[in-house]
Amino acid sequence: MYNETHIQENFPTAYDVIINRITKIDPIAYGSSRNYLDGAVSYLSPYISRGVISTKFVFQYLLKSGYQPNSMLKFIQELAWRDYWQQVWIAKREAINQDLKHPQKPVTTNGLSKAIQKGTTGINVIDSAIYEFYNTGYLHNHLRMYIASIACNIGQNHWKYPAQWMYYHLLDADWASNALSWQWVAGTNSNKKYYANQENINNFCYSNQTDTFLDVSYDKITNLKIPEVLLPSETLELITPLPNQKEIKINRNLPTLIYNFYNLDPLWKKEKNANRILLLEPSQFKQYPVSQKSIDFISNLSKNIEDIQVFVGEFNELKSIYNLDSIYYKEHPLNQHYLGIEEERDWMFSVKGYYPSFFAFWKKCKKEIVF
Repeated sequence: MYNETHIQENFPTAYDVIINRITKIDPIAYGSSRNYLDGAVSYLSPYISRGVISTKFVFQYLLKSGYQPNSMLKFIQELAWRDYWQQVWIAKREAINQDLKHPQKPVTTNGLSKAIQKGTTGINVIDSAIYEFYNTGYLHNHLRMYIASIACNIGQNHWKYPAQWMYYHLLDADWASNALSWQWVAGTNSNKKYYANQENINNFCYSNQTDTFLDVSYDKITNLKIPEVLLPSETLELITPLPNQKEIKINRNLPTLIYNFYNLDPLWKKEKNANRILLLEPSQFKQYPVSQKSIDFISNLSKNIEDIQVFVGEFNELKSIYNLDSIYYKEHPLNQHYLGIEEERDWMFSVKGYYPSFFAFWKKCKKEIVF
């Protein structure tokens, strides 16, 4: 089902084409239409998640293009959500892999309903979206919420495994954004669960389906029994198909820049003469596995970085085998074991640390916007 040509058509990897995509953003139309399936979304999330561009880069670009903050406040806010989830990950570390604030209740299975995994739920919009998801690696944000609501709150699957399944196939796989959003839907990182009924899906996805297990009012949906179609569940073996390690060449007279799954920024120290290494650590991908299309995607994105070489192995192996002593890398929660000179990522605002809600975080951020 996966077709790399199809991926390239939807999410091209050449840097100049990515930048051109930013010029096509309509942040004003985004604010009014983003919840609809054909809304004016940016399709930038895979590039932001892979660190090719940053939320700050996009924000500053739009400001330089003449957009006033008031006219695109909803778009700025959605960019800020990505930084917020990252700040939670930085503060909470491994805790985001468990129910963060409240236990999920009720839970019937720690797997994923087979009907969701196979796209046979009977909800036409959802089933079509899952088919396309496997093909393209992308889902509209509302579809992600719908799937999570069906999995966790209707099918009573614990959020963790379904979140891993979705992360595995997403080109914009960002564990903080993904896991914490699933927890928000499941009520483990929010004060209430998120539900979507058939009427809601019909409205935002332009469908007119009726007589489904979601075709109920909101006052009844919270008490639904698990539909029979969602009862069978399974846990798939999610394995990352990493390439075989090949010998790389290191000039020990030069510093070494470490790139990874979350940092493929072609502008980072571009003018610096250095060894440039894309580090793919088996331990990271064992804990957070991704699909073949994700590996192909980062491989193609890395071609924007001149003379980059790929090392498949652990950081300490790379450092010891090649006797590296001048190492630079960008900060990230998965880089805690790196040794060398750590550089901060580009954040939209100076607001750092843990906030129990996005809106507490956003309230601080808004103070830095010049209206």
